[in-house]
Amino acid sequence: MPDQYVVGVDYGTLSGRAVVVRVSDGAELGTAVHEYPHAVLDTTLPASLTGADARRLPSEWALQVPEDYREVLRTAVPAAVAAAGIDPADVVGLGTDFTACTMVPCLADGTPLNEAGHADRPHAYVKLWKHHAAQPQADRINRLAEERAEAWLPRYGGLISSEWEFAKGLQLFEEDRDLYDRMEHWVEAADWIVWQLCGQYVRNACTAGYKGLYQRLDGAAGAYPTRDYLEALATGFGSFVEEKVAHRIGQLGEPAGLLTTQAAAWTGLPAGIPVAVGNVDAHVTAPAAQAVRPGQMVAIMGTSTCHVMSSDVLREVPGMCGVVDGGVIAGSWGYEAGQSGVGDIFGWFTATSLPPAYAEAAAAAGESPHQHLTRLAAAQAVGQHGLVALDWHSGNRSVLVDHELSGLVLGQTLATRPEDVYRALLEATAFGTRVIIEAFRDAEVPVEELVVAGGLVRNPLLMQIYADVTRLPLSVLDSEQGPALGSAIHAAVAAGCFPDVPTAAKAMGRVRPAAYLPDEARAQAYDELFGVYLELHDHFGRRTTTMRRLKAIRRSALAGEEGA
Repeated sequence: MPDQYVVGVDYGTLSGRAVVVRVSDGAELGTAVHEYPHAVLDTTLPASLTGADARRLPSEWALQVPEDYREVLRTAVPAAVAAAGIDPADVVGLGTDFTACTMVPCLADGTPLNEAGHADRPHAYVKLWKHHAAQPQADRINRLAEERAEAWLPRYGGLISSEWEFAKGLQLFEEDRDLYDRMEHWVEAADWIVWQLCGQYVRNACTAGYKGLYQRLDGAAGAYPTRDYLEALATGFGSFVEEKVAHRIGQLGEPAGLLTTQAAAWTGLPAGIPVAVGNVDAHVTAPAAQAVRPGQMVAIMGTSTCHVMSSDVLREVPGMCGVVDGGVIAGSWGYEAGQSGVGDIFGWFTATSLPPAYAEAAAAAGESPHQHLTRLAAAQAVGQHGLVALDWHSGNRSVLVDHELSGLVLGQTLATRPEDVYRALLEATAFGTRVIIEAFRDAEVPVEELVVAGGLVRNPLLMQIYADVTRLPLSVLDSEQGPALGSAIHAAVAAGCFPDVPTAAKAMGRVRPAAYLPDEARAQAYDELFGVYLELHDHFGRRTTTMRRLKAIRRSALAGEEGA
């Protein structure tokens, strides 16, 4: 049999990446990246988009431009195929994944509202996953659901996030009702890009369950929150599900449709090949790391971290992002948790808090700021810096589910140096992961192995800290293209090359097992620091509104500045 190939396309926060993978063994033969020209719109709608003066965005907004996503298909996919040196005719399937919850307001034919004559209106654009301006709406959704004892709420750990479909949809409804009424579909970007490729709008089971509150309860057919509940949230919002959200749901690994002639022209791939049902960048990575068995938690670590795992038991874990039947692997319960800021926090620190002398020393040593600070921090004993930080610079996704929370570093003195703070921030993210792991265990969902994927696996100090803090063997995805490889695995299943995703993962996935092991002496030292972290976590996250008050003061000041 001649070699067959599949293409996986991973849509991240700032770029899209395509990889060409050989079906027989998962060999990655060619890759290409396309940076989004508009990146993230978090301060203004630029004049180049609106045709007028730049329009300032309120705080906590994060938007994107859907045309940037199409450009990935036109540039990265052909470039990856060229780099692989294969005949495009030998490509048998295409799979994609996306950040979530990233929402596209569309017309009935899939045209985004910003392309339908509304480019000057912020709500017409894609709301990126880290758009957190819908926190007031999320608070009301949670409060009402708790008051009414809605049966779906415990499946999400008792709280839903401002990042998700319903909170963002309610914000659009309340802040631009005319645009809301013009919108005909409220679409996850994971499904929108598949729609662009195959001409078929199919909701994927992953985001429908985790981000769209679609649950099968007590053996009944799957359902969204009721019209009665939604109408109680806001008069007129009761039809949100039936008019804007509900659509056919496809299972992971199934074909959503066949590549259209137009999309074939964009990508250079053969028209008519299967396009896999969409997926989330984190969840699709689990098969790439061969982590589809119960007890294996996958942490996909980049700008944020998403924790996913499959299990044969159903439990309601406080503060989780959700548990969904078939949410990661068909036939298993898929769990999700996460941290809203990880790599973003480290990047923020190097961008804002690196003294010139450190930048000069890094340049002289041929190091990046991250490499320089990591080398200095690695020379320290655990606890030597005398600091503990809270990793909430972008809010808390799990287990507090509160994006009004903010970061903190405690213990600074006049002797504190940049590498001290940097290491404390690395450790804080590890402590946040340990909180999540302990929440799973307390709910009787075993976690026995931590499997790490994403760009941050390149920092060995960070990986060892995670092993020491969690006291778990830490395995590492043996690929730099984890989500794209996972999407390629799903493409192979959709194309009929394998009967299911676990079988494909065994043949095509890559992992270095137990690459880092916990050190008992360091683990004991981290136990003491983790105790301090928990004190701060519960005080600022549960017992005081201090951080929320500071956010309110900031918003008030910004509003005054905008009105001046």
